[in-house]
Amino acid sequence: MESVVISNPASVLGLLMVVLGAVFFTSHSNHPLWRGVYRFVPALLLCYFIPSLLNSFGVIDGSDDTLYHMASRFLLPTSLVLLTLNLDLKAITSLGPKAIIMFLAGTVGIVLGAPLALLISATFFPELLNGNGPDAVWRGMTTIAGSWIGGGANQTAMKEIYGVGDEIFSAMIAVDVLMANAWMAVLLIMVPRAASWDRRLKADTTALHALRDKMEAWQAEHARIPSLHDLMLILAVGFGATGLAHYGADILAPWFTEHYPNLERYSLHSGFFWLMVLSTAFGVLLSMTSAHKLESRGASKVGSAGIYVLVATIGMHMDIKAVLDAPLFFLLGAIWMLVHAAIMLLVARLIRAPLFYMAVGSQANVGGAASAPVVAAAFHPALAPVGVLLAVLGYVLGTYMAWFCGQLLQVLAT
Repeated sequence: MESVVISNPASVLGLLMVVLGAVFFTSHSNHPLWRGVYRFVPALLLCYFIPSLLNSFGVIDGSDDTLYHMASRFLLPTSLVLLTLNLDLKAITSLGPKAIIMFLAGTVGIVLGAPLALLISATFFPELLNGNGPDAVWRGMTTIAGSWIGGGANQTAMKEIYGVGDEIFSAMIAVDVLMANAWMAVLLIMVPRAASWDRRLKADTTALHALRDKMEAWQAEHARIPSLHDLMLILAVGFGATGLAHYGADILAPWFTEHYPNLERYSLHSGFFWLMVLSTAFGVLLSMTSAHKLESRGASKVGSAGIYVLVATIGMHMDIKAVLDAPLFFLLGAIWMLVHAAIMLLVARLIRAPLFYMAVGSQANVGGAASAPVVAAAFHPALAPVGVLLAVLGYVLGTYMAWFCGQLLQVLAT
């Protein structure tokens, strides 16, 4: 973007931090105006949406991945470690199978949503069925399916498997980013309405509330004002585990690439996959040691701060004006996402799943490990690991299910 006002990543980071500070300041204000705003709009949503406006109107350059790379590779794994320190595996296991069911429902919604969206859109715009060349729309849609089920590695795999042309691939990336972020915004808006949703569906939230209440009770009993000593220990544990996870990922990803080339379909060649797996595993292991006491000194608060910075860097990649460049593709993406949402809502109603399972199951598909814990933590910081575990499952299923989705699209289009 040539005409941006602020291009220096350090200046952009400073602006994003000011935005986050302003949101937190106003969200805790007693002024009637702000109380009215935050009654309907979650603070986390504004932390995401305001940076997207700054990008859309040329204040910052959202195409620069410097800050997102920093947040997703350093702050995200560190936050996962810190948010997992007080993990109660027994309590999470007691949440039952509904979380898995909702995740799989989301996967089915994406696989079936693609051909349905193409069929509906092509009824009015036949040009979407534009043959079988490398820039065919159906080929480009396979990369979105890979991204929305597994993530970037699976998206790249679909590009290679189906021979997707660069032109359609670029257009579909814009659809992917905008629709995924817009859906994340919808989920964040729904979070404050979780209690109403659960009452209407008569959802069993006993185990979910027990986990949340147990975490809150422990924090209330052991919490203390952190000293500099405490903060340095928290940072040492969080970033130390992240550094170790990076070290392990740098060994494991090349090793699997060299010795087991066929396992690429499981994302085992992806360094980011191993970074998420290892950082979460280290957090779980540390929760079984005396390191879990750091939670009483503010570990989850430091982790949550990292999550908010990540949200801002995700938001700065969204360009709301991109819809004007390829409206048909965005119409296609919107219908696709509506099918996914409809199937999620239907299954949630049938099994009386709490809103948490629906929201996190959906985001574990569409957003992956970078944003599933964000949505989970919006319900409660103690629930962030649930989002990570489901997102890892998405990495495993992503290539297979996206390939099957591509087969359906190919039959329909050709």
